[in-house]
Amino acid sequence: MDLTSIDHVLTTTRSVRRRLDLTRPVDPAVLERCLEIACQAPTGSNEQGWHFLVVTDAAKRAGLAELYRRAFGLYAQMRAAEAPRPADDLRARQMPRVLDSAMYLCEHLREVPVMVIPCIEGRVENGGPIAQASVYGSILPATWSLMLALRARGLGSAWTTFHLMFESEAAALLGIPPEITQAALLPVAHYTGADFKPAHRLPVRERTYWNRWGVPR
Repeated sequence: MDLTSIDHVLTTTRSVRRRLDLTRPVDPAVLERCLEIACQAPTGSNEQGWHFLVVTDAAKRAGLAELYRRAFGLYAQMRAAEAPRPADDLRARQMPRVLDSAMYLCEHLREVPVMVIPCIEGRVENGGPIAQASVYGSILPATWSLMLALRARGLGSAWTTFHLMFESEAAALLGIPPEITQAALLPVAHYTGADFKPAHRLPVRERTYWNRWGVPR
């Protein structure tokens, strides 16, 4: 394996918002190949209960964008009510840029040429930890694999979940059965500009413990 290329894709697959090309169409064949790759991801008990709803219809994209806009407004209110992080906190320094990027996506989401909603069979909102982990663990790896496959082919995406505040309305818009759980919404498009860089993250050693919580190696 070419570890350099693999590591590059893994460390530069960003949530692309501002740099989505809103005018260039996405080849359905490329998207279908990426979905085939995504379905090689692990799935609990080999159930393979995943489904991917690809939305290209302009009216439906506009409807999803409106749900996203409403949810983003609620999120912004919650953020405003939260206690601020210390000024020297990495996440505090990054947040204005992240929020600005998220606002841009909110304003332009309906223009993104393709939206993909990963779904999984079953409902677990009233289930215990093992049921929730099993169901979401059967769709989230495939969703991340999809993002990686898209990235390797010059397509950007962003992991979003705001529309899930109005999941039932999205289900009604798209005809999703009530026994199906939506896991995310990925806006997909070619990206503009050059390559991406690894993100600044909290030091992994500060977040990794060995044999007991809080104990570093």
